[in-house]
Amino acid sequence: MSDSTCNMITGTGSFIPDRRVPNTDFISREFYDPRGHKLEKDNREIIDKFLEITTIAERRYVKDGVNTSDIGYWAGKAAIEAAGIDRETLDYIIVAHNFGDVTSCGGHTDIVPSLAARVKHKLGISNPETVAYDMIFGCPGWLEALIQANYFLRSGDARRALVIGADVLSRISDPHDRDGMIYADGAGAVVLEAKACEKPKGVLAHKTRSDTLDHSQMLYMGPSYHAENGHAEALYLKMHGRKLYQYALETVPQALKACLEKSGVPLSEIKKVLIHQANGKMDDAILKRLFELHGEEQVPEGIMPMTISWLGNSSVATLPTLLDLIVKGKLEGEQLQEGDAILFASVGAGMTVRALVYRM
Repeated sequence: MSDSTCNMITGTGSFIPDRRVPNTDFISREFYDPRGHKLEKDNREIIDKFLEITTIAERRYVKDGVNTSDIGYWAGKAAIEAAGIDRETLDYIIVAHNFGDVTSCGGHTDIVPSLAARVKHKLGISNPETVAYDMIFGCPGWLEALIQANYFLRSGDARRALVIGADVLSRISDPHDRDGMIYADGAGAVVLEAKACEKPKGVLAHKTRSDTLDHSQMLYMGPSYHAENGHAEALYLKMHGRKLYQYALETVPQALKACLEKSGVPLSEIKKVLIHQANGKMDDAILKRLFELHGEEQVPEGIMPMTISWLGNSSVATLPTLLDLIVKGKLEGEQLQEGDAILFASVGAGMTVRALVYRM
């Protein structure tokens, strides 16, 4: 890539399901512990504590008959339309997800053909040189896909890429596990294009941390906590919540600091920190620690827009959805202008931390 070319996000899109699921929907739910023992605490107490810890008041679920590839297609289509490009000119379609198309009855993953191939088919793209593949990388999957797209464009062999993040977590969430209240469904997408530029813009730098030796089982798949639930062979998403929280606080701020140093952009120039939203209180703590690492005691008000209270944790979809809402003026009080620097961050299964600095 020449000094006069930058890889820019030229279009964004998202799909937010209409079905709202407030915390009160879990009042009549029976919760069990990992040993299969029913929790003795009253559900109201469990839900109130959940809200206090995560800041999640509601989440969105897709309707029956709607799959991950469907919502990925809708988000991708919106991004293409926003970019104003001919979809046949796309060089790559990369779809980040974690569970493929999971049917309404849940418990089974369908990833053949790849979701990217399904999205390309739904888009009606006939160009055989539009390469479509999937990215499974935990919650940082969309960020990893964006970084790979950036490298393809930097190579000079590609000019445009559609990068999608989509997950339907409601169908792999154990209804008897209180941690399952975190999960939500959604999709977000961007078009990344190589553009002529006079100053460095677009993707400036990225940083990765991978801790599989000691933490690969922090998030894992396992049977329902209630043996009588659903299909005996079905597996559901499980996590060691407290350990994950501590891991994030110990590793994410350092990764973000390293990414900023690599980019040459000082923290004081960061307009927005767009972070994967799995736990509101955890994200607040990560941001505070990042500023402390830079010798700053005060975190600027409004620097970290949040959607988790009403969208929940939609994994790979949280970052592109958040970006789309801001770019299109759909998040009250939030905006981005040309020249603004953004710090993207995500942590998830693996365990893996991803960070990226982007200038509008």
